[in-house]
Amino acid sequence: MDWSAEKAEALLREWTQGESLVKHGLSVARCTESYGWREAERLGLTGDEAARLAEMYRCAGLLHDMDYERHPSTEEHPFVAVKFLREQGWPEEILQAILAHADYSGVVPETHLQRSLFACDELSGFLTACALVKPSKAIAEVEVAGVKKKMKDKAFARAVKREDMTRGAELLGIPIEQHVGNCLAAMQKYAAELGL
Repeated sequence: MDWSAEKAEALLREWTQGESLVKHGLSVARCTESYGWREAERLGLTGDEAARLAEMYRCAGLLHDMDYERHPSTEEHPFVAVKFLREQGWPEEILQAILAHADYSGVVPETHLQRSLFACDELSGFLTACALVKPSKAIAEVEVAGVKKKMKDKAFARAVKREDMTRGAELLGIPIEQHVGNCLAAMQKYAAELGL
């Protein structure tokens, strides 16, 4: 199968009616993709090879919650999506990353792609929340120090698991400040696409 970010985004939009969940997918995709570019550089990949690796990371982000609206239970999400994607011939690396982002799936995040997706999922949602409380609602105004402060405020974005954000940075082997900065930069770069 000839997979691409365009096909992944089309699937996300086909399976998801809610705009906020679509935007979550787009945000996670851009954050995860930024780690794909870093990994490509670390591996010494350039040109098309680097772009293809980054695109795989982006696809994992776009597809990780594609079944969540229709199948929100832990019995079904993300297993319904993974079964569908496997039947369509999507790369197994992407499917394993989708499974690993759900801590109840039995798949532990071990590869760099799996760790990146897990690390970016909760954090991108938290960064969106940080942007939406700004008067301008713009991600451009969000700063790392402000995000760190908000992480300590248990009442803010209560549904976001702080331990997943810190564990994500640990899985990537970087300080939380750096992880926040990386994801913030990725989301700021694509602010128009993300509606932020």
